[in-house]
Amino acid sequence: MAETGNGAAAQAPQIQLNVINQFVRDLSFENILAQKGGQGEVQPDIQVQVNLDAKKREAENQYEVSIKLNIENRDKTNTDKKIFLMEIDYAGLFFIAGVPEEQMHPFLLIECPRLLFPFLRRIVSDISRDGGFPPLNLDNIDFMALYRQELERRQAASGQAPAN
Repeated sequence: MAETGNGAAAQAPQIQLNVINQFVRDLSFENILAQKGGQGEVQPDIQVQVNLDAKKREAENQYEVSIKLNIENRDKTNTDKKIFLMEIDYAGLFFIAGVPEEQMHPFLLIECPRLLFPFLRRIVSDISRDGGFPPLNLDNIDFMALYRQELERRQAASGQAPAN
């Protein structure tokens, strides 16, 4: 029985995933409250938009995955009053081998962002703190749910019934 277990394990594809590099491609932070001379009490209402992108690089088995965040902080008492804006494009270069072709797209848009997110969260926290606000500690992002939502959105846009 141990032999069949070893045989089955030997047949399973060996997935290799290495982070080659991570970097901030683009970053913008605007302290609108300070620019307009705003003072007094504000009640922050933070909205975060997340966009993901992945592409194959020229080198074999190398991919680039980026997480783009658009963070807008408005005053709850006056939604027209912006407090700060932050836009960041954070990318990672990955070496990926052993992932079947039909599973590569979800792998790139779920697993790779999961690895990048803790570093991106730290940068967002530091930038908001350095910009004169309490550190913004982002909640975890469910990249699998984002992926499924995007698939459903695309299917609805093309008129196809959602897959169950």
